[in-house]
Amino acid sequence: MNDLLTAARDALAAQPFSVMMGTEMVSYGDGAVALRLPITDQIKQGRGFVHGGVLAYLADNALTFAAALSLGGGVLTAEIKINYLRPAVGQTLIARAWTLSAGKTQCVSRCDVFAVQDGVEKLCAAAQGTVLKAQASDDVASPPHAANGGVA
Repeated sequence: MNDLLTAARDALAAQPFSVMMGTEMVSYGDGAVALRLPITDQIKQGRGFVHGGVLAYLADNALTFAAALSLGGGVLTAEIKINYLRPAVGQTLIARAWTLSAGKTQCVSRCDVFAVQDGVEKLCAAAQGTVLKAQASDDVASPPHAANGGVA
C-alpha cells in the first residue's frame, strides 16, 4: 500500500464520526478519492432508504479529501450542493470525488455517490463543493495531500 493511501486512511480514522459510521478509504491519489460506507439499518430513513444526510456526509468527506490532493495541507468545506437522484438502497455506498478546478487557496470538487446492490452500482447522488485551504488560525488537522505524501 502506498504511503499516501496509508496517511489518508489514518486521517479518516482520526475522525470519530467517520469511525462510528464505518467509512473506509478505498483509494486516495492520482487526483481522485473513493470512500466506501456499508449500508446498515442505522443509516436508513423511515422508508428504508439511506438518509439524505448520510449521503451528504459521505459526499462532503470525499470532496474534502479530493481537494486536499490539489491544495495540500488542511482544508475546510466552504459550501456543498447535492442532488439526490434516486433512493439509495443496497449493501454499500461508494463516493468517488475529484477536483474540477484548483487555485492556491480554493478548490471546486465533484463527487458521485453510488449505491451498490449485488455488485451493480447505481448513481444516487451528485455533489459539488467549494473547499478552502485552511489558515493556521483555523486550528484544523490536516488531511494527507500530494505535496508531502502525508499529514502536514
